[in-house]
Amino acid sequence: MTAASPLTAAAVDEAAALLAEFLPPTPLQRSERLSAATGAEVWLKREDLQPVRSYKVRGAFTLIAALPEEQRAKGVVAASAGNHAQGVAFAGQRLGVHSRIYLPRNTPRQKRDRVAALGGDMVEVIVTGEVYDDAAAAAVADAERTGAVIVPAFNAVETMAGQGAVAVEILEQLGRAPDVVTVPVGGGGLLGGMSTWLAAHASDTRLVGVEPEGAASMAAALAAGAPVTLEEVSPFVDGAAVRRVGDLTHAAVAATGAELTTVSEGAICVEMLDMYQTDGIIAEPAGAMATTVLADLDLAPGSTVVAVVSGGNNDVSRYAEIVERALVHEGRKHYFLVDFPQEPGALRRFLDDVLGPEDDITFFDYIKRNNRDTGTAVVGLELGDPDDLLPLLARMDTSPLGIETIAPDSPLFRIIG
Repeated sequence: MTAASPLTAAAVDEAAALLAEFLPPTPLQRSERLSAATGAEVWLKREDLQPVRSYKVRGAFTLIAALPEEQRAKGVVAASAGNHAQGVAFAGQRLGVHSRIYLPRNTPRQKRDRVAALGGDMVEVIVTGEVYDDAAAAAVADAERTGAVIVPAFNAVETMAGQGAVAVEILEQLGRAPDVVTVPVGGGGLLGGMSTWLAAHASDTRLVGVEPEGAASMAAALAAGAPVTLEEVSPFVDGAAVRRVGDLTHAAVAATGAELTTVSEGAICVEMLDMYQTDGIIAEPAGAMATTVLADLDLAPGSTVVAVVSGGNNDVSRYAEIVERALVHEGRKHYFLVDFPQEPGALRRFLDDVLGPEDDITFFDYIKRNNRDTGTAVVGLELGDPDDLLPLLARMDTSPLGIETIAPDSPLFRIIG
């Protein structure tokens, strides 16, 4: 570690000791599925089993607990649309510190209710603004007006120290240093804290930070030598969709030289479904990133690998989209524009001559124009096997129907997919 780091391993140890008084350690469980798939000994650090179903409670708890009495009396404020809000509410309730949490109006009702339930009579939930930035501005104005302390989601030394305590628990539970640890990365608090502690206590451990392809803000910061603001961020992996990492988290990660990589949203969706269907784990998109990346890493047979399942606050209504994205990623879901002649039997010929025996129509939207000889339909097909695509395309080429593939990156695909 260099002098540029704002965090010390000793601070992480202190945070771990503090948290042990309030939060039992989350389980470290061996994954039979991932061990068989990789040839390594894969263990899951189940932060999704925290009282707020996310590691975020660690950072909030550590920062609020460190406040002197006069600052505690003024309360704390935070802005969040997800896990951080729940962590602050829970920590404030347990520590007897009143919190005001600003949520944007697009925060789902169940998340608002959950924040209120966790904080009890020690939290005030304030819904304001259309997006997160509006809520964040309101929280800053509140702090300036009342003297309350802002609890950052990642860019604070205390927050990083608390989140870094995950590494302390891993070594205590495993009884040795693992060969590889994979960690999801959003703002960088978890990676900054864990990398600082592991650099001091398990320097031979390979630490891999995993960002979503559509929000690789830490990699951009490391490449530029300072935090930069991404022009575009995909919101799908909402727990890690950070446009700009913090200056403190960037400094901590840069000082320890942690390895960074990315995973696609489609691959995350495939892993989320595997975790749900095989392991019985409900993971949010960010919570599945650390296990998604294992298929892409060169893991030595028999090596000990720990993946941090960072959160499990996934809205059940999102699973339809997750299934769709997974099928597209696996090459089993495709969309086409088909020009049908306006005559009897046209659809029957498509079914008999073009579709394979295992192909299933999952979407069909036909627009009939009375003044035209043909009518266009948008057709979604789910294939029994990805290898069935080339034969399907060959049959389409020989069909008299006009058929055009809708590319996954086209605006139309995003509308219907």
